[in-house]
Amino acid sequence: MSQPRTILADPAWRPSPKAKVLWTIQAALGWIVPFVALIVWVAFDGDRRGAQLVVFVVAVVLALVSIGVVPMWRYAVHRWEVTDEAVYTRVGWLTVQSRVAPISRVQTVDTERGPLERLLGLATVTVTTASSAGAVQISALDLPVAEQTVTRLTEIAALHRGDAT
Repeated sequence: MSQPRTILADPAWRPSPKAKVLWTIQAALGWIVPFVALIVWVAFDGDRRGAQLVVFVVAVVLALVSIGVVPMWRYAVHRWEVTDEAVYTRVGWLTVQSRVAPISRVQTVDTERGPLERLLGLATVTVTTASSAGAVQISALDLPVAEQTVTRLTEIAALHRGDAT
């Protein structure tokens, strides 16, 4: 006889709506080098116009998908939640990863803000645990939400004074 299976509910919270802007800008910046390389190729090798046109069309289609579709898709998938027992995250767009980090395993809680995140008033909370899977990241949170999350995690972790191993 098999045991009943526990179904994990989706984490309750989305990142900031500004996450879509952040991920769109990051994707657009990622396409600068390939398009500059394509322009250089066209400028210095005029003998392969057919191949260059095909590469250009493919690059434009891929860029439009990664800039226009992927950030919205990621926003639809990304979720996070902090409870008294664990930190839950779900991230991804093509491959979706769900993580549960028990509070008793939390070692450190950090906040990170890159230049684009600072510009948009966002932050990433990183929860380092005693796990071989690595840290759990909650990205693209509004700064006040990130600060409240760090405070809450610190308070909850203090109540679970385990050895985090």
